[in-house]
Order: sequence, then structure tokens, then C-alpha cells
Amino acid sequence: MENLTERDVDQALVVRAQSGDKKAFELLVAKYQRRIARLLSRLIRDPHEIEDVTQEAFIKAYRALPSFRGESAFYTWLYRIAINTAKNYLAAMGRRPQLAADYEDDEGETLDAAAQIPDYHTPDAELSNREIVRTVNEVVDTLPDELKTAITLREMDGLSYEDIAAVMNCPIGTVRSRIFRAREAIAGKLRPLLETVGKDRRW
Repeated sequence: MENLTERDVDQALVVRAQSGDKKAFELLVAKYQRRIARLLSRLIRDPHEIEDVTQEAFIKAYRALPSFRGESAFYTWLYRIAINTAKNYLAAMGRRPQLAADYEDDEGETLDAAAQIPDYHTPDAELSNREIVRTVNEVVDTLPDELKTAITLREMDGLSYEDIAAVMNCPIGTVRSRIFRAREAIAGKLRPLLETVGKDRRW
């Protein structure tokens, strides 16, 4: 048992859940509920809506469980369902995804460009930081959905290019292209602001 990978454990729980063991699926929900909610918080702002959409995503995953064959990791499959659920929800509400700016993933990658600027604890520096964050959010919000999803999964949730390709059901080369284009769009707007504070390392 000690040699089992996380994917192996998930697959074992999936097999049990597919056989009708509801407790096994509850364990998967408990394991990934926070990660899915965190992912959805990049697209939806209201905490109650995030909770509702997260729950809906797990319901859809449970119903679709018989079709899961283990060709990708369970969480990659689940992420794809969660993203589609959120996009469908926002479309039904006549809204576009929103991007908050206060999350940094486990590897320190973030779209909050202010985190890349030295904190001089001055009013001018704080004003510049807020302007940078606002600019990043505005640029990302105007990106086409496929670019927005790719950059969000990479920068906010720290997924690998391989996992993003699985989530978005496209080749890795396409993922790299989308992330590059998203970063270029952000860089174009950020460079003048970053130059005013003497730093342009991230973008």
C-alpha cells in the first residue's frame, strides 16, 4: 500500500464508487472539494455561488462516474467537469467569468503581479501595486475563454501543461500557445506600469 501513488489511490476509490460504494465517492469529494472550490473562485466571485457550482460539479461527476475509464487522473477529469459546469452556469446567468487577485498557488505562481514588486510600504508603491493588480484582472477578463482558462489553470491552480491539456482536451502545444498569448497580452499592458516601479521580471 505504501508504494501506491495518489493516482492509484484515487483510481481504487473510483472503482469502489463505480461499484456502488457511496462512501468511496464521499472520500473523493472530501479530498478535492477545496481544490475545486478554489479553482471555481477564479471564475466566480460570490462564495455562495462557488459553493453551489462546486456541489453541482460533484453531482455531475458522480453521474458521469460510470464513463470514467482512468485514461487521465481523476482530478484532471474532475477539473474538466468543474470548469464546464462553471462556464455553463455563467452562460445561463448571462455573465462572464471574473478573476480575483488574492490567490497564490503552492509553487508561488500567481497572476497578482503586485506580489512581484518590492514592498516599499509607501503610499505611491501601494497605489502602483493596486493599479498593476487591477490591470492584470482587466486584461485577463477580456481574454478569449480558451486563453483565460489556460492561464488560470497554470497560474492560479499550478497545473502542469500535461494536465491542462487533459482538462482542455487539446494538445500540449496548443496549451503552450494559449498561455504564451495570454502572457503576451498581460505583458503588453503591464510593461509601462512595471517600468514606473523599476521592475519587469515576471512578464
